[in-house]
Amino acid sequence: LNLKNEDFKKFSEKIINTNYEIIGIKTDILKKIAKDNICNYKDYFKDNHIYYEEYMIHGFMLGNLKLPLNELIIYINDYIKFIDNWAMVDPIVSNLKVFKKYEKEVFELAKNYINSKEEFEIRFGYCILLSYYICAYKEQYIDEIFSLCNKSHTMYYVQMMVAWLLSISYIKFKEKTYQFLLSNKLDNFTFNKTISKICDSYRISKEEKQQLKYLRRK
Repeated sequence: LNLKNEDFKKFSEKIINTNYEIIGIKTDILKKIAKDNICNYKDYFKDNHIYYEEYMIHGFMLGNLKLPLNELIIYINDYIKFIDNWAMVDPIVSNLKVFKKYEKEVFELAKNYINSKEEFEIRFGYCILLSYYICAYKEQYIDEIFSLCNKSHTMYYVQMMVAWLLSISYIKFKEKTYQFLLSNKLDNFTFNKTISKICDSYRISKEEKQQLKYLRRK
């Protein structure tokens, strides 16, 4: 509570839709607290958290655990049950660098999360794909990733993550992603948001943007 930043609190409350009370502590500070107290992770995970920041520390601790994947997944699944907003997903997933050591296993893990019925568990799965599999040296996964995305989504925070994922995929795998955009089962909101996010990129030419805008659905 002594670390409270009132301006950051107000900013966070505007962009994070959560039922947890927000104190207002910047992410780099939360990461440091998580790292400095990792030796007490078992006790901390048992605590009844109250504040949003406490859950964020919990999530960041996951990225500092030196555990085999099968043991880490147990703690990740426990954490996922608490998630009620996008900010408890994206920075936590990107901090799980240990995922790089378990390429095939983590891909299967992401697929399991995507098959969930819970909005933020699904987002967690797609976020894993975005964070660790949309890159040139993992092109072998791209067709299956398209297949995992190729459905009509109804949950807003899933739609936004899929659009983000596909927009980055377009930058990394332009031709394959373009062909996917020509024929897919995406809902209109996700499809149009994907086009919009691609067109927001400075790495895309004006000509390409114009071509993509013609694909927008009414």
